[in-house]
Amino acid sequence: MRKFNDLFKKYSIVPTRYEFFKNVTIVDTKDKKYVIKEKKREDKTPIFNYLNSRSFDYYPKILSDNMDEFEIMEYIEQVDMPLEQKMLDMIDLVALLHSKTTHYQEIDEEDYKEIYEDINNNIAYLYSYYTDLVAIAENSIYMSPSQYMLALNISKILGALNFCKDEIDIWYKLVKEKTKQRLVVLHNNLDLSHFIKNKGSYLISWDKAKIDIPIFDLYKLYRRHSLDYDFSEIFKRYEHSYPLLEEEKKLFFILISLPDKLEYSMSEYQMCCDISEIIESLVRTEKFISPYYSKNTK
Repeated sequence: MRKFNDLFKKYSIVPTRYEFFKNVTIVDTKDKKYVIKEKKREDKTPIFNYLNSRSFDYYPKILSDNMDEFEIMEYIEQVDMPLEQKMLDMIDLVALLHSKTTHYQEIDEEDYKEIYEDINNNIAYLYSYYTDLVAIAENSIYMSPSQYMLALNISKILGALNFCKDEIDIWYKLVKEKTKQRLVVLHNNLDLSHFIKNKGSYLISWDKAKIDIPIFDLYKLYRRHSLDYDFSEIFKRYEHSYPLLEEEKKLFFILISLPDKLEYSMSEYQMCCDISEIIESLVRTEKFISPYYSKNTK
């Protein structure tokens, strides 16, 4: 490939075979394989330098430098394993990442207030949105299947919103007088396809990495995989190595309990599928978090 020629010359790579995928190209040589991808972030060096300074080097070795248009890294062969075990291995590595990069930063009350108001506004919007949808359905001469399904399950959606409303008030009381916040490096793009297990464990696709509170890695992973796996064991595994603070855990439970907005579709079948997925997600989330609340009431 002509666009890679300068890169190959620079790093003395003699390709023998190419494999093209959506976002990456796998290049074979006589002795090794390499992964080439277009850079999405101009300079990831600072994040990797910081990870190395914290003794976290669980990512493929990168050969290219900041001046290169493409990123070239070593190829690591994936070992076949059950997906449930792969998920647990990945969450172990995420807990290690958070543990290795934990630090504290001064925070102003206004920062917490902004989070509080944003979530409250979202709750109010979703409450109004869903009650309007049900009102329209109830005023219809004949309900469509999706309208009937929504009306039948509206109590589950509104119950989740009421829970979030109560909990965000409790969360704000916990944090509004705090002056420091616990921060970590977030991978910020967790997915099983971004975890490789071989002799060691590796995270790839660090383009969205940033510094923030630890729950956002868990939140994105939950939203992506909550219908695929039982998150109870995954969360316990994470907390065994990196326990969340009370206010972090509460905010995490609030965020995953917020129902998605039901988007309109021309297909009645798709609308029914989307409603079913929203309800199933709420049921699974309630089942996941309820033991943590029952403990508090004993």
